[in-house]
Amino acid sequence: MLGSVALGAATAGWSFAAGDAAAAATATATAEIPWWDRGNFRPIAHELSDTKLRVRGTIPGDLHGLYARNGSNTRAGVPAHWFVGDGMVHGTWLGNGDARAYRNRWVRTETLASPPGSTTTGPPSLTTGYANVSVISHAGRLLASGEIGLPWELDARDLSTRGVYDFGGRLNTSMTAHPKIDPVTGAMHFFGYWFSPPYLTYHVADASGALVHSEPVDIPRSTMMHNFAITDRDVVFMDLPVTFDVTALSTGIPYRWHPEAGARLGVMPLGGPASQIRWVDIQPGYVFHLVNAFRDGNDVVLDVCHHTKMFDPGVTDSGTPSLRRWRLATGGTALRFSEDIVADHDPGELPTSDPRLVGRPHRYGYLLSSRDEGAGREPHFAGVIKRDFRTGTAEHWRPDTATHAGEFLFVPTGRGEDHGYLLTYTFDDARKGSDLVILDARDVAAGPVATVELPGRVPYGFHATWVTA
Repeated sequence: MLGSVALGAATAGWSFAAGDAAAAATATATAEIPWWDRGNFRPIAHELSDTKLRVRGTIPGDLHGLYARNGSNTRAGVPAHWFVGDGMVHGTWLGNGDARAYRNRWVRTETLASPPGSTTTGPPSLTTGYANVSVISHAGRLLASGEIGLPWELDARDLSTRGVYDFGGRLNTSMTAHPKIDPVTGAMHFFGYWFSPPYLTYHVADASGALVHSEPVDIPRSTMMHNFAITDRDVVFMDLPVTFDVTALSTGIPYRWHPEAGARLGVMPLGGPASQIRWVDIQPGYVFHLVNAFRDGNDVVLDVCHHTKMFDPGVTDSGTPSLRRWRLATGGTALRFSEDIVADHDPGELPTSDPRLVGRPHRYGYLLSSRDEGAGREPHFAGVIKRDFRTGTAEHWRPDTATHAGEFLFVPTGRGEDHGYLLTYTFDDARKGSDLVILDARDVAAGPVATVELPGRVPYGFHATWVTA
């Protein structure tokens, strides 16, 4: 079954061949090690705890909390793809200018508890999944989501697993790895998609964490919908042509590129009802991640990391990536769509931005850059791109070629939009070890203000969160 469908990427260091999942069996037969089982993609076998961490530079005194990041770390064997493996969360606790502790823990799901090498027969359930894509902090709870299935609650004090979380029995669908928390109301908007009807369900949890609204959104088929957007008054769904394909079940990712299904964007009122959704057709393409969305008068604006295709069987790359600004004119009787390409050279992926501006106009976005390092289809991560959408300019932190960053997380500490810090785990090829790196978002080109040396390797992973102490 599908355990997780995490991030997507394309050429110039972002290549994920659509046939990679199917190629795992071929790689095993030929004794070739697939890229997701070598280098810093390779899973680790141990859980560690350390309270004596070496720090280079100065940890900002206004960072008080937990930086936690999820990722795929299969317990045994070689998975069919990087996206399919048991969830493991890596956490570093900071406070009073000190790195207090590091700890990594598997998310103890039902899947993790099953015997190594066992297989699940029959249809998937909401409690069989990997919980390996993201961690979410809302209303005093820390949740690990694998996109398929229910989330799992973790203890922010030590990353131990408290158990599957269904919002007091009210959530009966999957939970996206990318919920949106409205910075004004504190409500968390999210959705779940599934293999059978209802294919898409929209949810709202209020600021206290209570699930207060759920309703199906009518779409014609099961679409791999990794992300969505909100503004201060809208919800935007992306019904794109990566759809459920039973012939791909054995690959671990049973979704494939089907451009004949069409592509469209749907806009509905924030909080519903779904009966008021309006759709507009767009050219087939795929989006895993977006910087943010906001209202500009009668227009809804989204800044998205766009790929021309994804999971196309037998194709060795995912098309040309670009950073695009989508505009949806909502003032007429029908939606109208237009787009501009913001960047198509080193456009970046895995973006982060100020969480205080979710659904509101933003100026900055921070994206993970990549390197084109020649042969091989694995992604080659690099540093960060600070994109200024107002001026059209960009600043970069370009670490040495031995250093590879992961997704950055913006943690606000001041009043200005870029008054805060960017946190990420990096891997050092030279010493085969990992660090927590902290950059001042106002001056990314200056490089890290602090580097925390970790006791073990942190494999490349997916999405992170910050839990304020």
